[in-house]
Amino acid sequence: MRNILIIGAGPAGIFTALELVKQKSNDKITIIEQGKLIENRVCPKSKTQKCIHCKPYCNITSGFSGAGAFSDGKLSLNHEVGGDFPNLVGADVAQKFIDYADKVYLEFGADTKVEGAVETEEIKEIRKSATIAGLKLVDCPIRHLGTEKAHKLYYDIEQYLIKNGVTIIANKTCNNLIIEDNVCKGAIVEGETILADKVIVATGRKGADWLDDMCRTHGIGREAGIVDIGVRVEVRNEVMEKVNTALYESKLIGYPKPFCNKVRTFCQNPGGFVSQENYDNNLAVVNGHSYKDLKSDNTNLAILCSHHFTYPFDDPIAYAQKVGEMVNMLGDKHIMVQRLGDIKAGKRTWQKELSQTNIKHTLVDAVAGDITAAMPYRTMVCILNFIEQLDKVVPGFASDETLLYAPEIKFYSNRVKMDEKLNTNVKNLHCLGDASGWTRGLMMSSAMGVYMARQLLEQ
Repeated sequence: MRNILIIGAGPAGIFTALELVKQKSNDKITIIEQGKLIENRVCPKSKTQKCIHCKPYCNITSGFSGAGAFSDGKLSLNHEVGGDFPNLVGADVAQKFIDYADKVYLEFGADTKVEGAVETEEIKEIRKSATIAGLKLVDCPIRHLGTEKAHKLYYDIEQYLIKNGVTIIANKTCNNLIIEDNVCKGAIVEGETILADKVIVATGRKGADWLDDMCRTHGIGREAGIVDIGVRVEVRNEVMEKVNTALYESKLIGYPKPFCNKVRTFCQNPGGFVSQENYDNNLAVVNGHSYKDLKSDNTNLAILCSHHFTYPFDDPIAYAQKVGEMVNMLGDKHIMVQRLGDIKAGKRTWQKELSQTNIKHTLVDAVAGDITAAMPYRTMVCILNFIEQLDKVVPGFASDETLLYAPEIKFYSNRVKMDEKLNTNVKNLHCLGDASGWTRGLMMSSAMGVYMARQLLEQ
């Protein structure tokens, strides 16, 4: 019997353990999670109406099921969406494991409805408009869990794992990996040594910088990855009605001039709410979610500009953190919001002006200001030009009252070098999910977790 240690209880780590259990592995499985069990994760902001910076960790970003527990819970069912895992194992293999992971989600109560699965005339018209605007519409069926439904689903998975002998140690931080003679033998968890035959790091976006630290400290092979910096946009539902009805989520990609960085839409939430996440270094970033039942009058979505740095710079996480810190500083440690019309006019937005538009902003403690004073010039130019392109697909998207919140940052570790069996250059060490740099999102991370379990079962 082997001891398998999983660091991080996000989708990648969860689905590794879940698949081992389902396949009746004899391995002794332990999961270490910095945050709380999902039933104890509560964000007090619904009562306080403002972020109180929970200590020691933000309940939105830490805990069983990771940041996904407080997201809107969208499962992207196409291997073209969700990261570069298909480049590692092959597109057909990745799709096979996505399909399998989707069935597991259904077993635990996911909604059977799939958005955007059927090609309609409305979708064809949206694709035509996107093509004319110089954008690509990516076909991707979506299964929407909903924020409140995701909680229930992951709770059921948590309890299933516990009942089947998986040890989940919550509220404990992994300080270091134990690597001797290029062999990983376990980890140090708050001063305690935990030995293991196999160590799987699946610390998510929140743990990306920690994993990067481990790579530097222990010589774990990696290569420079990307970082996505952008804004969350909020408009009235009426503006997005056609796209919301036909697709639920539109995944659009462009390379706007003059810089031609990749810019994409991400995490679209019809009738959703803009939200805040806090990281360990007190960095506040904006996000969004949507419930199955509770709805707002607005749709929010992220517009992200990808930055891929080359030699000699190899620390994109630190770069993105500095950008976020600058925006936070101008917003007095709050998320900052600005009207698009004010950006075009070269002025800041004042708090009283937020009540003078058709849009009632859903992040009530966001601070009006000037996000362009903190965001990099290249990033803002790419985003603003992309918004003008998107306005040709969704008329009214680039209206003066459209709200832009910042900073929206997606942290990915510098990509860990692994072979197709997910072996790193350190024996018995494997890295999964968003922290590894190979995935972005719930479904691809879940599929990678299942794939990891299958590799372990073959050994």
